[in-house]
Amino acid sequence: MRVLVIEDEQKMADLIKRGLEEEGIEVETAYDGDVGFEAGKSENIDLIILDLNLPVLSGLEVCRVLRSRPDGRHLPIIMLTARSSESDRVAGLELGADDYVTKPFSPRELLARIRAVLRRYQTPSDLPARDGKRRAYRFAGWEFNLRTRKLTAPDGRKLELSNSEFSLLVAFCGSAQRVLSRDQLMSLSRLHNAEVYDRTVDVQIVRLRRKIEADPARPQLIVTERGAGYIFVPAVESMY
Repeated sequence: MRVLVIEDEQKMADLIKRGLEEEGIEVETAYDGDVGFEAGKSENIDLIILDLNLPVLSGLEVCRVLRSRPDGRHLPIIMLTARSSESDRVAGLELGADDYVTKPFSPRELLARIRAVLRRYQTPSDLPARDGKRRAYRFAGWEFNLRTRKLTAPDGRKLELSNSEFSLLVAFCGSAQRVLSRDQLMSLSRLHNAEVYDRTVDVQIVRLRRKIEADPARPQLIVTERGAGYIFVPAVESMY
């Protein structure tokens, strides 16, 4: 992992650098927004820690420009600032920052946030890839048509799915009978594009259970594995 720290306070930048390097993370530093922006365009950078209050080019401007890159690459960004007002946090997140840390902070908190953000953009290599040729899935008497986005119940009823419910069910069907963590589900279903918090998965699962479970209070299809995540229990048949 290679992290770019864009921070105008050199002591703070060096402190972050030492802490991350002790965890085996390579760190590059920049002390103003202009230099940081140029360094952030490198393909070798995996994540940016970006101070909001920077000379030459502000952190918000750096974030905005990086988010509008023509190559479409989404580089994870954690904004770092001494400001604590809600308007600053909202501005950073609306420009595309993935998380926000307010000074002072502990090195452990920053490291945990880095790992959490990176997990959202990493689909585990051992999970099945999506197959664009797949037409539908069948499970427990249900038929899930990927082209029409319709879900047909065993009794023939047609159910409409929201975009989030559809994406989540695709993720479950593609990784049936395997325990998936919230982060894996967020990565596979792209839920983080709409909302960055883990609770999004829980809310969408509750809604999906109401549609496919005979008794949502005692789920038999989407089962919670405490401390680990969720498992889609039924065997799934792919249709091409």
